[in-house]
Amino acid sequence: MSATTLHYFYDPLCGWCYGAAPLVKAAREVLPVIPHGGGMMTGARRQPVTAQLRDFVKPHDARIAQLSGQPFGEGYRDGLLHDTEAVFDSEPPTAAMLAAEALAGRGLDMLAQLQIAHYVEGRRIADRAVLIEVAASLGLEAESFAVALDHQSGEAVQAHIQQTRAFMAQMAAQGFPSFVLETGGVFKRLDVASYLGRAQDFQTLLRNQIHSATAPATGEAFGCDADGCAL
Repeated sequence: MSATTLHYFYDPLCGWCYGAAPLVKAAREVLPVIPHGGGMMTGARRQPVTAQLRDFVKPHDARIAQLSGQPFGEGYRDGLLHDTEAVFDSEPPTAAMLAAEALAGRGLDMLAQLQIAHYVEGRRIADRAVLIEVAASLGLEAESFAVALDHQSGEAVQAHIQQTRAFMAQMAAQGFPSFVLETGGVFKRLDVASYLGRAQDFQTLLRNQIHSATAPATGEAFGCDADGCAL
């Protein structure tokens, strides 16, 4: 395996991270990708679904779909975004990521499936029962995953989020998604905004980074910071 690693700063409720999901998939075919959950909507930042939240995210979703080609399903648009009993909370799905990684090394597979559950199917991915069902859909044994999820919840996931934020500050990573390439202890931030919808080109960029240390491309700023998303 390559000595180069890609660090991926994400949040499971970050729409731009969903937009970047094909880039993550392409990257995993080239080099190891290590996910770091940043807790965008945790604690006081947890939000119930309201008309205000719905009106806020809709233009972001439209922009993400336009740039990335990622689908937003009816279950999300017409279901979850109108479910006033739902709460957007990043902590449980981040704990589920950690549980899937600890159990089977499948944290990134869990993230990809959680993004589909949220943005396409419109499911409540902050609910423990939904997390266990999503894990089972990946082939993870439900009871074992439930035990791992409980172990990774609470203080464990909160510590992970704090470690992620400290690492982001060290790397001057401004928000989610952010990508940092590590080669031989040297870290380089990659600006991947212009690669949305261009997964194969992003893969080529990474191959060039690995083999010839080509400087990363720049592009239009996008993404979500620790408090929310921006157009």
